[in-house]
Amino acid sequence: MKKLLLSVFATIGFLLGYAQENKVVIETDSGRIVMQLFDNTPQHRDNMIKLVKEGFFDSTLFHRVIPNFVIQGGDPASKHAQPGQMLGEGELGYRVPAEINDSNFHQRGALGMARDNNPEKASSACQFYIVVGRTYSDQELDMIAQRTKRTFTPAQREVYKTVGGTPSLDGNYTVYGVVTEGMDVVDKIVSMPRNQMDRPDTDIAMRKVYMMDDTGKMKKGKKKKKS
Repeated sequence: MKKLLLSVFATIGFLLGYAQENKVVIETDSGRIVMQLFDNTPQHRDNMIKLVKEGFFDSTLFHRVIPNFVIQGGDPASKHAQPGQMLGEGELGYRVPAEINDSNFHQRGALGMARDNNPEKASSACQFYIVVGRTYSDQELDMIAQRTKRTFTPAQREVYKTVGGTPSLDGNYTVYGVVTEGMDVVDKIVSMPRNQMDRPDTDIAMRKVYMMDDTGKMKKGKKKKKS
């Protein structure tokens, strides 16, 4: 079984073109989540890196959790939100153009960008989600493909049937990365008790969000040379 799972994830890595350098770490009270950003979505990648380096995500909340679906965070209004306050409308005043393609799909652990109903399917500048999902049968995938007019590759079908995800989102939102470490933390977060607006009853904050170097530590910026 371990060999099968390793083989599946290796296939995912080949299909999605993992970036070699850009990894983002989210430190929470529930544990650490590591996400790898894709190079084939450069505008989303660069926007995420910019916000992370600015410290934008520090102290924001995972304000929306839905079992078998996603966890969502990045609303700037969540940094100082009152208990029970409705969240999810906070933005930065711009959108990121859609970078939707057939290679990046909503497998379990996929990193995607939220959006409103704009016809261009442009993404929020700051609100992102991580897919939890569930497994699907061939029959269910056939029904989704028929409804969405999209075709799943054999490799994608295998992932959705064995690893899981949320295939109904494919083609509608930009996927620009994947969780490589800490899905157990994501599972813990998505299982938290929540209110009718899907906000966790207990705040789940991103204590620190930073870029990771090859050794697993915080990536440091280059020092300026003295003149």
